[in-house]
Amino acid sequence: MSGPQCCSNPPTLDSASGAGHVENLAGLNTYVSGSLQSKLAVFLISDIFGYEAPNFRKLADKVAAAGFYVVAPDFFYGEPYDPNNPDRPLSVWIKDHGPDKGYEDAKLVIDALKSKGVSSIGAAGFCWGAKVVAELAKDPLIQAAVMLHPSFVTVDDFKSVKVPIAILGAEHDHISPPELLKQFDEILKASEVDSYVKIFPKVAHGWSVRYDVNDLAAVSSANEAQQDMLEWFAKYVK
Repeated sequence: MSGPQCCSNPPTLDSASGAGHVENLAGLNTYVSGSLQSKLAVFLISDIFGYEAPNFRKLADKVAAAGFYVVAPDFFYGEPYDPNNPDRPLSVWIKDHGPDKGYEDAKLVIDALKSKGVSSIGAAGFCWGAKVVAELAKDPLIQAAVMLHPSFVTVDDFKSVKVPIAILGAEHDHISPPELLKQFDEILKASEVDSYVKIFPKVAHGWSVRYDVNDLAAVSSANEAQQDMLEWFAKYVK
């Protein structure tokens, strides 16, 4: 499920942003930050605006600074969603860039990470990326999962999750409202999977990466969500 909130507060993309670099991984241009020496990887799967969003890359660098090898692929093959392109509204764009295709690409990225000697992988999905993470958590191809303001996920997805999972949602989210997140929480609590569901007050869909850097309250809420994500991975990606 997607909607207008998926497209709100679009970032200004910058291919030169971040302290890491871009390399080819499993056939995808991928923003990479951190060292492989830890053998612990975090796989960041972006929202519809893609891997060139400066706040997204800033987060990748923050995760790398915590000791992880971080990869953030371009699942959209150079065509992130552009709200200013009238010829490619979201309903048309998504037909070429569905999470199902993202999942197939993600499996190749997982294989590539393992070929580099990575021994444990955590995956975080933002909006669109949450559905990809849901599929990775079912197989399971990862050791831990985090979803932030998820889109496209359903109650049924959580009945099959097999790895520890954290879901970070917003109070004002028409795509995954608090009532739906509470349903996810109930299903997960009934399973044997470690889980954590948190609803952040006074924020809207996309807040963890699509925030105004000059808005102190927005930055604080984003940092809190990012710290929760980091702590989840520190606990389960070992």
